[in-house]
This record gives sequence, C-alpha cells and structure tokens, in this order.
Amino acid sequence: MAENYSVTPWEVKGKVDYDKLIVQFGTQKITDQLRRDLQSAVGELHPMLRREIFFSHRDFDIILKEWKEGRSFFLYTGRAPSLGMHIGHMIPFVFTAWLQKKFGVNVYIEITDDEKFMRNLEYSLDQTRQWALDNILDIIAAGFDPDKTFIFQDTEYIRNMYPLAIKIAKKLTFSEVKATFGLDVSSNIGIIFYPSLQIVPTMFEKRRCLIPAGIDQDPYWRLQRDIAESLGYYKAAQIHSKFLPPLTGPEGKMSSSVPESAIYLIDDHKTVERKVMKYAFSGGQPTVELQRKLGANLDVDVPYQWLYYFFEEDDQKIKRIAEEYSSGKMLTGEIKQILVEKINSFLDLHRERRERARDMVKDFKYEGRLAKAMWEKIHE
Repeated sequence: MAENYSVTPWEVKGKVDYDKLIVQFGTQKITDQLRRDLQSAVGELHPMLRREIFFSHRDFDIILKEWKEGRSFFLYTGRAPSLGMHIGHMIPFVFTAWLQKKFGVNVYIEITDDEKFMRNLEYSLDQTRQWALDNILDIIAAGFDPDKTFIFQDTEYIRNMYPLAIKIAKKLTFSEVKATFGLDVSSNIGIIFYPSLQIVPTMFEKRRCLIPAGIDQDPYWRLQRDIAESLGYYKAAQIHSKFLPPLTGPEGKMSSSVPESAIYLIDDHKTVERKVMKYAFSGGQPTVELQRKLGANLDVDVPYQWLYYFFEEDDQKIKRIAEEYSSGKMLTGEIKQILVEKINSFLDLHRERRERARDMVKDFKYEGRLAKAMWEKIHE
C-alpha cells in the first residue's frame, strides 16, 4: 500500500509517519536510554529532546560513548541562503548552539551560496552572496561561540577545500549522485560536482562529526558514510528533527515561497498577529459551544504544535495548555493569542541579538580563534 506522504531533501508532502520513516531511511530511534545517557553527560535535556522533536539518529550513541571515554567530536550544519529566513529555519541552529554550549565543541557552518546559485536559474551569484551575508546574522543570533565556530561561504573558502573535494569527487559515481540528489540530463555540471563540497566539512577534523538537521536531509550523508573510511575519516553521525508544520495545516513543512505558511524572522508584531489569527490551522471546534463541549484535537492544531515544538519550554505550562485546550476550557482564540505573544517575544530577542551580530561577523568568518586556524589550513 502506497504511503500518503513523501520526504525527500527537496520536498515534504503529507502527514509524515515518523516511525515508518525511521524504517524507510534505516536510521535509529532516539530511545529513553539514549536520552538518559545524554542527560548524564551534560546535566539536562533540551526541550526538543524531551518532547521527541529530535527523534532519530545515526551513531549518536557512539558519539556519547566516545565522549564518556574522553574522545571529543565536532558539529557541522549549514544553510542554503535565501531572501529571508523563517522560524522553521532556526530549529537546527538553536539546537546546534545548545549542543555546542553543553559539550564545548567546535561548530562548522557552511553557507552554500554556490549551490543556491547553481540550482536556481533566476538567481545571480551576487544575489546569493548577499543573502548569505544577511542569513549569517540570523545564524549568529542563535548563540554560537565566536571562538569555536567557523561560518564560511563556499565561494570564499573553496581554495582551502578544493584538494579534499576532488578526492571525495573521485570516490563518487554519477549514478550514485544522480539517484541521491534527483539529478537528470538537464542538471548543470556544477550541481553534479557540488555534493563533494558538502561532504568536505564532515572531514574538517580527524574525529567524529555530528550533524543536527531535519530528517529530510539524511540522504545527503549516506554518500559520505559510504566513502569516509576509505579516505581515513569517520562516518558522519546525525541527529534528526521532525518538521515544524506550516501555519496553514499539520502536513508537510513550512515554505519560504508560501508567505501565509510561515512566520519570517523580520515579521513585526502586527504581521505575526495577523498571520496567526488568520492562517494558523485550528484543531478546535467551529463554535464556542462545541469547543466547550468537545475540546480541540491537539494532533492537528498548529498553534499547539508550535508551542510544543519550539515556543513553550516549560513542561508544566505546555501540559496545562494541552489539558485546558483539549478539554474545552481554553478556546482557539486564546491559544492563538498565547502563540502570538510567544513568537513576538522570541523575535524581539532575536532581532536584538541580530543587531549585535553585525559587529561579530568578522569573528565568525575570519578573526575568531577557530576561523583564523581554518583560513591557515588547506584540506588535503
């Protein structure tokens, strides 16, 4: 029987069955024991781990085992720059910054201005470079350590990566890349070569790499895991998140190209309120009387899902909201108002941090302790 959802690196459709997806992708579920092991290592669990938003992994158990044995690791994530980031884009960065803080490890953040340019005929290289600089401010605002974080644009750092990139490229066949990345005869040759560049940062250090990302990105790292050991490096470990649903419904994931589905990081208070009140899909009943009698369906209610995934970190508060809303004590308008206030508080703080980030870009890209060391290194 065909699944009623699909998950690829380029598109997410339908209501995702995450348990089935683990089987389909061949990953491992994050177990209660693994969460206990992480809590033992760092003293607490991030809310997105407690609530199983990060739910799947590859070799995260090995990361923790080696950490306890005194062997460290490094973190790697990235961003294909665009004209404006939305709330959903921040999830991997917020979580990666938390991991860095708890473990004190290096983070490498690849800004793929080259890939964005090559994949979109209508974009110029000047555009993707400018978007990269703008997106970097939002990424820094997530709270990374400027001396242990290196943010690099591919078009700037390519000289340092190229020797290792061609060694990786020589290991990959066109048929493997074609199947993994959905290429066809109309794909330009830059896109065919690009996956080798995305693999390079997993080999920036001679230790294990951990990549926090949405599970739709997992296919990108299967190629790396096939060839890493033959080049003398570790297979990349991953920890996967679920998808923050779009405002407009519980299926798929938020899209920058559909404005009513997303809250952008630049949206002001009134815009946030208008979008949530008008577009946020409700699991509540159509009338006050029915809502008081029957309560809301939390599984499809987007305001509740957003609070649970990201905006309400207090477990007791989210439990109270769930009880009151599902029982009918709380109305749809009330939970939407709670979400509006939470989003605006988050965005106010984010914008403050973003402004401060303007004076920190040079540290993350060129002058911080890790950045300086990386510019002096040619990856062979």
